[in-house]
Amino acid sequence: MKVLILQARYLSLSVSLYNKAGPSLSAPNAISPSFLSLPSLSKLKQNTMAACIGASRTAITEPNPLSCDPNRSQIEDQTYNYVKFCRPSCADRVSYVPFCPDRSKTVDEVDLWRNMQEEARYDVEQEPVLSNYYYNSILSQVSLERALANHLSMKLSNSSLPIGTLFDVFQGVVVEDKEIMMAVMDDLRAVKERDPACVSYVHCFLNFKGFLACQAHRVAHKLWSQGRKVLALLIQNRVSEVFAVDIHPGAKIGRGILFDHATGVVIGETAVIGNDVSILHNVTLGGTGKACGDRHPKIGDGVLIGAGTCILGNIRIGDGAKIGAGSVVLKDVPARTTAVGNPARLIGGKDNPIKLDKIPSLTMDHTSHISEWSDYVI
Repeated sequence: MKVLILQARYLSLSVSLYNKAGPSLSAPNAISPSFLSLPSLSKLKQNTMAACIGASRTAITEPNPLSCDPNRSQIEDQTYNYVKFCRPSCADRVSYVPFCPDRSKTVDEVDLWRNMQEEARYDVEQEPVLSNYYYNSILSQVSLERALANHLSMKLSNSSLPIGTLFDVFQGVVVEDKEIMMAVMDDLRAVKERDPACVSYVHCFLNFKGFLACQAHRVAHKLWSQGRKVLALLIQNRVSEVFAVDIHPGAKIGRGILFDHATGVVIGETAVIGNDVSILHNVTLGGTGKACGDRHPKIGDGVLIGAGTCILGNIRIGDGAKIGAGSVVLKDVPARTTAVGNPARLIGGKDNPIKLDKIPSLTMDHTSHISEWSDYVI
């Protein structure tokens, strides 16, 4: 009898403490208690007092189509009842307001982070074998900043460069510089909106090396700007070795960037890339080999650069311009025009080039006006 009384008091105290701690557990960065303690909740559901923790026990529990097990209880099924997020349609891509408008960091980051966590839980439901990977990378992290620092340090560490050291470096920078996290979120949205191969935010965050290389560069650039050039160059080297993307830490890169595939991208020290730019693989933003000082290209907002393109020298690619795949660009390209070829020429001619009516980096259209410059048919 004494044992039963003690157990009843213990359960009553546990529920009381849980209710008092409720607001802190519901904070955006807190880990859901239902995810971490399913066994304990399963035991508590046998007691009527557990109704304070879960949904009402009077409700009829119906099988959920997203559940791993149709026979789960309602509390256990809460872990798997998530909404699958869908990509926007192709027609919607051109309707987004370009050039990164100012956003409320707090609301946006919380919402995006919650979306990523729900996507991660849904992926775990589909592939339980990845549960530890998703838990360590996303579900156990309390914020997007920590998740990014953890994931980059895991990717870039080696036997002589421990994970802990890199984690401290990355977290210190992203927590201190809020603009970096704003750019990270814009980059995540850019990839999901423009790349048909991207099925979710968490998919981009974990698997797209172009996105990861860009975020590692943002940290390296901050260190470079602070005079910590040795550490910045080390990060550049590791990114080049791991992701096959070589971006000098001195290069300046805007927000809403898509490095599609990214393999073989090379960007020089004095290059500048604007906002909402899309760059495909094997693109070089380099020097001519004989100039010193400011010697690399300046890429405007909304520019699309096709695969295998070389843009050389301190030249400017105007806002909303498009560079065709395989082009070699050695002179300025006016805004909202298309340049293609080796050496690159303007579609429509130098005196009266055809003006683009949509932002090419958002539409990702590589073949518009092809009849204006080519009659080649296979």
